[in-house]
Amino acid sequence: MKKILIGIGESKFAEHATEYGFELAHKLQAEVGLIHVIEPAVGVPMGPVDSTMGMSYDNTMDIVTPELMNIEQEVSKKVLQKFADKYGDDFKVTRFTEYGDTADAILECSKQFGADMIVLGTHSRTGIDRFIMGSVAEHVVRHSDVPVLVVPTKEG
Repeated sequence: MKKILIGIGESKFAEHATEYGFELAHKLQAEVGLIHVIEPAVGVPMGPVDSTMGMSYDNTMDIVTPELMNIEQEVSKKVLQKFADKYGDDFKVTRFTEYGDTADAILECSKQFGADMIVLGTHSRTGIDRFIMGSVAEHVVRHSDVPVLVVPTKEG
């Protein structure tokens, strides 16, 4: 294990996984990649009410403006910097900001980085919460070409 990719975000779940990932990298003397994914904003329906579907989605408001993208990039840069500063003192840390579906972006970045392992946090949702929210970790585990370490954090 020479390269470990750690998925980060702005939650306690990501914080716990990041700490764990850096501890593992330290023990293995591995290089670290940090990835922060910005998911695209969903357009707001602006069309007339449609009797079959309730709304018309033909005309959506374009909310992905250059200003919004700049703000998202700055936030991502700060999040990456925060984790690199907090845990990456003696590591070579490569930082990635990706756009799109979180799970797919992590998988693609893993290939680009040449990761030998991916470390992700999870919020340990079960039942209907997991069904509704989906599971980035589960998608990554199912589709990754390299081992994935999922670090659970129970709420509460």
